[in-house]
Amino acid sequence: MQAEKVKVKGSGQECPHHTSLSTTGLSYHAGIHLPEAGSRYTTTAMTISADGHNPDLSVTFAGIELKNPIIAASGTFGYGVEFEDVVHLDKLGGFVVKGLSREPMIGNPPPRLWETAAGMLNAIGLQNIGAAAFLEEKLSKLRQIKNIVVVANVFGYTREDYERTIEILNDGEGIAAYELNVSCPNTSEGGLQFGSDPRSLDEVVTTAKRVSRRPLIVKLSPNVTSIAQMAHIAQEAGADAISLINTFVAMAIDADTRKPRIANVTAGLSGPAIKPIALRMVYDAAHAVNIPVIGMGGISTASDVAEFILAGASAVQIGTASY
Repeated sequence: MQAEKVKVKGSGQECPHHTSLSTTGLSYHAGIHLPEAGSRYTTTAMTISADGHNPDLSVTFAGIELKNPIIAASGTFGYGVEFEDVVHLDKLGGFVVKGLSREPMIGNPPPRLWETAAGMLNAIGLQNIGAAAFLEEKLSKLRQIKNIVVVANVFGYTREDYERTIEILNDGEGIAAYELNVSCPNTSEGGLQFGSDPRSLDEVVTTAKRVSRRPLIVKLSPNVTSIAQMAHIAQEAGADAISLINTFVAMAIDADTRKPRIANVTAGLSGPAIKPIALRMVYDAAHAVNIPVIGMGGISTASDVAEFILAGASAVQIGTASY
């Protein structure tokens, strides 16, 4: 049997219902609007050999090439080097380093992690060593890892924070792209999250795109009324790709002590519990934009990955499952 090439793209275009993707005897049937293959927005190309062995799982999005669509998500994978003894880093398509800010941050006080019935609450508070220290202490080690894509996650509390952080990272060799975390409260706008306000999202993405020397991925918050609207705004403001979803605002209370389980009171919920909602949001976003979509949220199996790609994702990020 001849090798078959399967292409899936994360765009807003639609093709007929009940599309079948066949890979050497294994077929996925989805009664959904799958993106049409073959256009200039095609971002994923996976080739299965005739005998089913050694498949080519390489993908390309926003001009970035990965040997497979699996990316370790920001926040759960440190700066990458911490996992060298646990995971063969060169087996990953790429990884996103934990959020980097203009200045070092100590994060929130403990307790800041709590396991739920089907996931995890975390309120780490974006603890990090700062963009400049990352370049000096971590990036040189990451450059020694061959054939893996390194993405720097960036956050701030004002547009100037994002701008300055990206300017610092622009001098770092070996960073493939920036992932903009827009789930931070905009302190100059009364604490409203950048990612939940259309005007703020447009402004911060526009600012980041103007100073960035690398492709810009915008990581969207699920805590919005319309994820499709926010995805479209990010695209129009200059995003080269979008990633979603970030965590849901949630909390847990100790019934015995009558106190919150997390010192910060509220925290971000991640893990298997959010997967069905994340899948729906990726599907909605992929049909609202013509730029690549990177899906995340509760992914822990190969079947989960297939679902997100069928929903329109070009690649996926795995976070909580790393624990």
